[in-house]
Amino acid sequence: MIIDITELNQNFKDAIVVSTSVSFPSNYLEDTQILGVSGVYLEAKLSLNEERNLELLGTLSGDMKIADSISLEEVEYPFSIEIEEVFEENAKKCENTLDILDVLWQNIVLEVPLRFTKVKDVSKFQGDGWRLLEEDVKNESNNPFADLKDYFGEE
Repeated sequence: MIIDITELNQNFKDAIVVSTSVSFPSNYLEDTQILGVSGVYLEAKLSLNEERNLELLGTLSGDMKIADSISLEEVEYPFSIEIEEVFEENAKKCENTLDILDVLWQNIVLEVPLRFTKVKDVSKFQGDGWRLLEEDVKNESNNPFADLKDYFGEE
């Protein structure tokens, strides 16, 4: 996403308002846990700060598709990110353009949750000799180390 910054560099404007949908090429998804993104929208203001560096302030929102932590099915995870970026070296001031697509993508990747699930009933997740338990349902009597409490005390 390339923004023309000619008016900022020549002091015709104090800020450029950016309000647009954003799409990412498929190669951005490689080597990430994100399966896809949709409805990504940027609402931001681009201006020059005191040091004459470009500064982008705004909100990036949309939906990312990720794998459910329990069922491994594809689920949508909504995100809304406050963007505060200062471009010191990335601005091609001689060309009067600024490409912000990489910065937007980096902010999205940082929002990927470590664990996210929409599964309400974990009882159907079981197999031969195993089953998935919720943390509060865990039974101490099935713990093979429960007898060790008598020897070492309860900790």
